[in-house]
Amino acid sequence: MTTIDPNLHLIDFDATDPIDLQIKVTDAIKQGNDFLDKVAASADKESNTINAKQALSDIIMFDHINLALDRSWGVLSHLNSVMSNDEIRHVHHELLPKLSAYGTRVGQHQPLFNRYQAIADDKEFFATLEPARARAIELALQSFELSGVALPKDKQEKFADIQSTLSTLSATFSDHILDATQAFVLPLQQEQLAGLTTSGLALLADAGEQYKSRELANGTRTQAEIDALPTPYYVATLNIPVYLAVTTHADDRKLRETLYRAYVTRASEFDQHTNAKGESLNNADIMSQILQLREQKAQLLGFENYAEISLSTKMADSVAEVETFLRNLATKATPTAKQDLAQLQECARDYNITELQPWDSAYIAEKVKQDKFSLSQEEIRPYFPLPKVIDGLFAIVERLYGITVQEHSESISRWHEDVRFYQLFDADDNLLGGFYFDLFARSGKRGGAWMSGFQSRYSNKEQAYQQLPVCFMVGNFTPALDGQPSLLTHDEVLTLFHEFGHGLHHLLTQVTVGDVAGVNGVEWDAVELPSQFMENWAWESDGIALISSHVETGEPLPKDKLDALLAAKNFQSGMQTLRQIEFALFDLLIHAHTPALDYAGILATLQAVRDDIAIMGTPDYNRFANGFSHIFAGGYAAGYYSYKWAELLSADAFSKFEEDGIFNPITGKAFRETILSVGGSLPAKTNFENFRGRSASIDALLRHSGFDDTVANTAANAQTTREVS
Repeated sequence: MTTIDPNLHLIDFDATDPIDLQIKVTDAIKQGNDFLDKVAASADKESNTINAKQALSDIIMFDHINLALDRSWGVLSHLNSVMSNDEIRHVHHELLPKLSAYGTRVGQHQPLFNRYQAIADDKEFFATLEPARARAIELALQSFELSGVALPKDKQEKFADIQSTLSTLSATFSDHILDATQAFVLPLQQEQLAGLTTSGLALLADAGEQYKSRELANGTRTQAEIDALPTPYYVATLNIPVYLAVTTHADDRKLRETLYRAYVTRASEFDQHTNAKGESLNNADIMSQILQLREQKAQLLGFENYAEISLSTKMADSVAEVETFLRNLATKATPTAKQDLAQLQECARDYNITELQPWDSAYIAEKVKQDKFSLSQEEIRPYFPLPKVIDGLFAIVERLYGITVQEHSESISRWHEDVRFYQLFDADDNLLGGFYFDLFARSGKRGGAWMSGFQSRYSNKEQAYQQLPVCFMVGNFTPALDGQPSLLTHDEVLTLFHEFGHGLHHLLTQVTVGDVAGVNGVEWDAVELPSQFMENWAWESDGIALISSHVETGEPLPKDKLDALLAAKNFQSGMQTLRQIEFALFDLLIHAHTPALDYAGILATLQAVRDDIAIMGTPDYNRFANGFSHIFAGGYAAGYYSYKWAELLSADAFSKFEEDGIFNPITGKAFRETILSVGGSLPAKTNFENFRGRSASIDALLRHSGFDDTVANTAANAQTTREVS
């Protein structure tokens, strides 16, 4: 049995409760404030010149003190995302203003800032620092400036109030989405089930059992009333696996529209659901407040708009550069997108749909796949049982990077029985880190998929302390049903590979300065490079051979289905690209160019972007923005373009493997050493060029997306190569 290295510092989730975490977070904030008080007191006695060596010692000590806060808050934030309940949510939200106040104090603490500045000013001493520490100092100084360290006292207080309010508003925005998603339930009649697949029916039946349990627990129905309901009892919800099962396969067009409307009006003025306190879930005012406060923050710091703040820490140089990139890519994608739409419209007529609507798209797309490629996601789902996909994923990264993965779940504490824990070892059996998989959708868990870099690689010789990286990788896949393991669609396989790419970026770092270890310190528009890069192996035939095995026969994905899957790779890529650009451009513009920051202005901007970019109409009631958690409750504000920007980088990086062989160990070693191992210790542009030997080109992205042939004769797009600065 593999032993657990104490340097992993794993959490005992069985002994963890919200109140205990609240106490630990509060104590950690106090320790940090006490240290800042001492630094401030000593500053009164210091001469104008601060010794750089002592300044560095103080910084390292402060970093160490903050480990306790990172740990306790990281656990609480994680639980609020994956096991949310009233108690966890209450404690989490109660702490937000305190954390915001502490973070603002740190960012505006002049004596602490002076220590960083003293190190930077002492050129001789600075030159002796390891690159990771030097980079951390540079990034910290930038962070101080963006935290208002140079502002007068009254403006610093206003800045602090803005930060605190923003943290609370973002959390409430996220709450509303989760509550609205879980509030919608639609029991179905037998005639509404036509077209649904076996796995889809199993999902709806499982949702029905959960619905019965909640009704009984809430006292909404008696046991006798529950017993009178049919078994199985089919219930549609807005949880993604159920939602997709209905919108992709249900023959009942009205049912598809009902679910579509419910999904795109969540947390809007059209959503009549309330939270446990009877309060509206409408995010409209919250969105407006968030944008107005971000604008005020930008003005305080001397920026023209919030987008400039966002881009100041990214690879892209300006709003104009990002907007040009997005609009040029839209121009290149539009011819293909129009072909995609025409293909759907032609097929729709075969199903008596004269005017294709958004709730028809997934349904008709599935029909086209079956007809054009003889491919159905449901037909290939049995070939991707989750255990096989995971084993194949581990085999792929072993061949690429010489690493091995060992599961060690049963003897360690986890927050849910479905969670699995693994340790990652190097070729010499040296432990690199650990990670948790929490992959299934359930009540109380927010939607989507993400990697949380909970614990960074870190070493402090003075304190004789070392910690290895640990992360949480979270998904919302279809759970195991009817005695079978979870069976993934290929889209879900891609999501797993994507998040594991993030995980490798976090786990394979050799940097021990926490601020730039793993994903920390990596420019936001480059942080998606390793994740999108990892998806390529779920498309390559050699990779698919390792991750596919029929759940009953053990047969790998047959050649005809493999050929169909690969042939369909760029199916609807034009429309999908325009959709991503629509989101990214909307995000950029509401943070850069929109004078009206009220709800009406937000919706008007979204409509203007759709008029420019979209080729398919959207119903007037669509309130996509009210559920856009990435920008209103996540870290992507004025940065959603990062997905397409990083996709350019990842496509170009993978083209090196296409040239050398997709499992070439030398190329894999180079990618690991120049991208994954260095984290944020060097600028992302430098890391990419160290790997590729040149600046990034858009050529591979166009080829991977299937746009290169389409745009070859388009005069407006004669230039097909773009250098990323």
